[in-house]
Amino acid sequence: MPQSTADLSRLIRCACILEATARKPGNVHPEAAFVDLCYDDFVGAAGVAAPILAETRQRGVGQTILDAVRATRETTGSNVNLGIILLLAPLAAVPNNIRLTDGIGDVLGNLTQQDAALAYQAIRLARPGGIGHSDAEDVSTEPTGTLIDVMRLAADRDAIAMQYASGFQLVLKTAVSILADKSDFRENWDQAIIGLHLKLMATCPDSLIARKLGNDEARRSAELAVGVLEAGWPSTRHAAQKLVELDVWLRDRGNARNPGTTADLVAASIFAALRDGIVEMPLGVE
Repeated sequence: MPQSTADLSRLIRCACILEATARKPGNVHPEAAFVDLCYDDFVGAAGVAAPILAETRQRGVGQTILDAVRATRETTGSNVNLGIILLLAPLAAVPNNIRLTDGIGDVLGNLTQQDAALAYQAIRLARPGGIGHSDAEDVSTEPTGTLIDVMRLAADRDAIAMQYASGFQLVLKTAVSILADKSDFRENWDQAIIGLHLKLMATCPDSLIARKLGNDEARRSAELAVGVLEAGWPSTRHAAQKLVELDVWLRDRGNARNPGTTADLVAASIFAALRDGIVEMPLGVE
């Protein structure tokens, strides 16, 4: 577990760098970019957001979300890491001497209407793709409930909101357990992260794809991820080809099929596993 704010900042930054560096299908990494977003944007965003997120206990969750989004936009000029920030802020608020699974409930239970208002400001500033409109607690208005209240309203259509509503079950139980099974994470982290990405895509159809293109397209991405896993990834040539085919399909429409929410969940999961000592930090990442 981190011993100081500096330790926490380092873990957050490293988790974000690992997520961005792994050659996950459909996402930005050192060998793949979109027209308006590249790997260096993610590295820069990690560098400015990590120290802010590490101060969540002092700043408050909502203020941290807004401050980190502002710092990211000042550095990169675009929405690079909104989802990551929304996920990491409450996790970073858990006291250093308490495991995330034991402390996240108190953090979520103490979220306020002011946290919601500040998070709404951050979302409006980031202008994420496919955000749409809601009949209740729309982000274009001022929230009337707490941050946990408004997240619960969106949980059926947004995987990040679902983490708030469920006590981060997918991240802290499912995903961390997947990483815990990788005893060689320190040496083969790229493969482990790609595997986590595929399993999360297969389990939870990407809600960013669903917002942009509809649920059918999101379910299709999940089916293709299942196909890669069932073909024996990472141990067979057939699975390797299936992974290439999935990557090509995800990139076929620019960034419309970018499984960005899955990538956000991966970043949060890596942080959780590193923070609580479930996996060891890979060499050379810091």
